[in-house]
Amino acid sequence: MFIKKSIIYKSIAVCTFTAMLFACEGNLKDVKEMEKDFLTPQSKVYDLNLFYTDSGTVKANLRSPEMLDFSNRSFPFREFPKGIELDFFEQDSSKNTIVSDYAIQYLESGLIDLRDNVKIVTSDSTILRGPQLYWDQEQEWLFTDYKYDLQLPNGARNQGEGFDSDQKFSTFNSRSNTGIQYIQE
Repeated sequence: MFIKKSIIYKSIAVCTFTAMLFACEGNLKDVKEMEKDFLTPQSKVYDLNLFYTDSGTVKANLRSPEMLDFSNRSFPFREFPKGIELDFFEQDSSKNTIVSDYAIQYLESGLIDLRDNVKIVTSDSTILRGPQLYWDQEQEWLFTDYKYDLQLPNGARNQGEGFDSDQKFSTFNSRSNTGIQYIQE
C-alpha cells in the first residue's frame, strides 16, 4: 500500500512538472519575440546623404550606403556597416574628408569608432591612414592604438603605432614612430 502511494505521488509530481514546462513554453516564445525586436535596429536608412547646416551654412555632409539606428538600446548607437564618407567644411570653405569601410557612432558619449581602411584628408593635404581610429566629437580629439601612416603637406612621413591628436593635427602625440621629418633651421 505504501508503494502504491509513493508511485501515485511521484506520478502526480511528474505530471505537474510536465504541465508547468508546457505552460511556460508559450511565454518563452513571447519573450524571445520581444528580445528579437530589441536586437533589431529601430530604423534602417539606405543611401544616406545628410547635410548639417548652421545659420544657412553647410558645416558637414555625411554619405553612407546604409545606416542602422539602435537608439532604442540602453546605450544607443548608430551603425554604418557599409562605411561612411564625411566632409567637414571650415569657415573659409576648405574641406576635410573622413572615409572608412565601417563606423559606429555612440550617441551618449559622442565617440565615433571608424574601422577598416580609415583615411583622413585635411584641407592642407595632410593624409592619415590606419585600420581603426576613434574620434571624440566633443573634445575634437582623435586617437588609436593601431598602426598608422601620416603624410604631411611638406612631404614628411610618419609611421607608428598608437597616437592621439587634436582634429587639426596641430598637437600630435605618437607612442612609437619612424619616418622622415623636415625641420626648418
